[in-house]
Amino acid sequence: MKVARLVLKIVGAALAMAAFTCLIIAFWDKLTGCLSCFKGDPHSDDYDDEVLYE
Repeated sequence: MKVARLVLKIVGAALAMAAFTCLIIAFWDKLTGCLSCFKGDPHSDDYDDEVLYE
């Protein structure tokens, strides 16, 4: 019985970590947007918009 509880705890911990990883991946763009505001760069674009619209 103790072994079954240990296995269930390990499986539960693995599922919780997988769910947390999925949340980070799903909201990655919003997380990086918030982090760029803390660096002082309000919008960090990799593209130069003036060159795109010439």
